[in-house]
Amino acid sequence: MGQKFVESLSSFLFEYDTPRMVLVRNKKVGLTFRLIQLVVLAYIIGWVFLYEKGYQSRDGIVSSVSVKLKGLAVTNVSRMGRHIWDGTDYVFPPQGDSSFVVMTNFIITQGQKQGHCPGNPETGKCVEDHDCAEGTYHRGGQGIMTGKCVNFDSTNKTCEIFGWCPVEIDDFVPNPPLLHEAENFTLFIKNSITFPRFQVSRRNLVERVTKRYLKSCTYHRVRDPLCPVFELGYIVEESGQKFSTLAQKGGVIGITISWDCDLDWPVKHCIPIYNFHGLHIDNNLSPGFNFRYAKYYRENGSDVRTLYKVFGIRFDILVNGKAGKFDIIPTMTTIGSGIGIFGVASVLCDLLLLHFLPKRDYYKQKKFKYAEQDSLKPAKGEAISSSMCNLQEKENASP
Repeated sequence: MGQKFVESLSSFLFEYDTPRMVLVRNKKVGLTFRLIQLVVLAYIIGWVFLYEKGYQSRDGIVSSVSVKLKGLAVTNVSRMGRHIWDGTDYVFPPQGDSSFVVMTNFIITQGQKQGHCPGNPETGKCVEDHDCAEGTYHRGGQGIMTGKCVNFDSTNKTCEIFGWCPVEIDDFVPNPPLLHEAENFTLFIKNSITFPRFQVSRRNLVERVTKRYLKSCTYHRVRDPLCPVFELGYIVEESGQKFSTLAQKGGVIGITISWDCDLDWPVKHCIPIYNFHGLHIDNNLSPGFNFRYAKYYRENGSDVRTLYKVFGIRFDILVNGKAGKFDIIPTMTTIGSGIGIFGVASVLCDLLLLHFLPKRDYYKQKKFKYAEQDSLKPAKGEAISSSMCNLQEKENASP
């Protein structure tokens, strides 16, 4: 038992096994084998190394965005008169976040006070008082019902409400948009990014963007692709939409800033790429983009407000990117994976050789050597003959 263990250990430590190699002279198989190897090699070099840069380690992006809008618009609305609008008036929120709204149209309801008045006919009409449940409100209503059915005008009766009166009437949306000059407003985007793993930081104000250039440039996909100042009309056009249509009832546009940086090259080649996407779907069900806000003041000891229903274009700035740099670990991993993929050629050629070619049985005999336990023991006749030969040799050798 101990001797067998020593022999097994010796065999494990001091012997080497290698697969049996069979050289097959077959043009079809040989050509197929080399062709598969060529395809695998092209995949490893072309796709894995050159396109996917499998020799690099990667890092994600950390980003910050701020914006400024500039431009003036003039409106002349009844009950409001001639009014000039600047960035403080038409940008929401005013602090310049990565998601903001530019007002392009509005409906104004002036002089609202809390009190009792007829409700909006759009929320429902009534005939008798019992149609108006006291203390409740309609889903789209503007106040709490008092339980009375009153005249809204000469032809319609609605439930009286307690709320901000007079109620807002938003049946008619101005066309053309009141702030149609917004098409020429300019948007200045400042974007700062960093790749923490590589300790590389960049801004979209790259080396080619100088102070003098920044004062006069306007972004154009071909002529000025690095200028961070954009005309709103051009952004809408590049997103595949028409500004006059979008400005009437509002919409949503996505601005993407992409940083795809190869840090094996000088960092000045790490530059942003801007793209614009229309996220507005034009249909009759809740079209456009709008919201309400109010300006409050005191009049004769009472709270009074001016209500604005704002239609505008919402801009969402999204920053994405990645950086890569040479690293020996992913390089060796990629090379090892590529060597392993080369084994596919042998598997496919063995499959062709042993199962599809006309001489497959012949190739099987050459490739596989079958060793059975019984074949290792000599036959009975062979054992007797061997013993007789040994006996005769001994007798001849004796004097």
